[in-house]
Amino acid sequence: MSELLKVSGLHAGYGRAEVLTGLDLKLRQGEVVTVIGPNGAGKSTTLNALMGVLPARGQILFDGEDVNGLGLEERVMKGLALVPEKRELFTTMSVEDNLVLGGFRPMRLGIKDWRDELERVYALFPRLKERRAQLAGTLSGGERQMLAVGRALMARPKLLMLDEPSLGLAPLIVKEVFRIVARLREAGVSILLIEQNARAALEVADYGYVLETGEIALQGPAAELAKDPRVIETYLGAARKAH
Repeated sequence: MSELLKVSGLHAGYGRAEVLTGLDLKLRQGEVVTVIGPNGAGKSTTLNALMGVLPARGQILFDGEDVNGLGLEERVMKGLALVPEKRELFTTMSVEDNLVLGGFRPMRLGIKDWRDELERVYALFPRLKERRAQLAGTLSGGERQMLAVGRALMARPKLLMLDEPSLGLAPLIVKEVFRIVARLREAGVSILLIEQNARAALEVADYGYVLETGEIALQGPAAELAKDPRVIETYLGAARKAH
């Protein structure tokens, strides 16, 4: 599998507060890579820096090209897609209109059959097809997450980045979200998954990174990380502190 993303020495933050202090990570074509870590470790900052939402120093090689000097829209056109933690849907528009808007990348690239992606998204999320005429603002939390992922897939991204997809969802819906990630992986979609639910993330990923205070503290194949006593202890510990 060829290397799709290689991040070296990434520094990013908000104003003078540096959150990432020299982050390194890699992702190969068709892989699901997860970044887990406690609140405030810099997980969302990582995705925002990769997407160009935040200014960053360091190298971001995407599909062989350093994209760190490019703006958000240029990175989208290169094939990066981010599903943000807050979903960011157009709530006063229908489900289908939200999805069609997601197709602007292939449309601008002149891909004639870009609308065929709609049927693929509906096959993945039958509930969205049932609700396609409904306003996005009337959907349940789980359905909104499906719509946010579906809209990102409409862009036919080379890399799909998911920021805390299970956040605020009921346990049954969380299971469904991770089943969807597993199905996307089977379909060959490359995914960078940022997640606080360490156990679920490591179950679905090929490789994992543990981010602590802006740096990678541990990394390895996801199945091995899931058995690492430090990961188990830290994440049970982090859960206790959070309550």
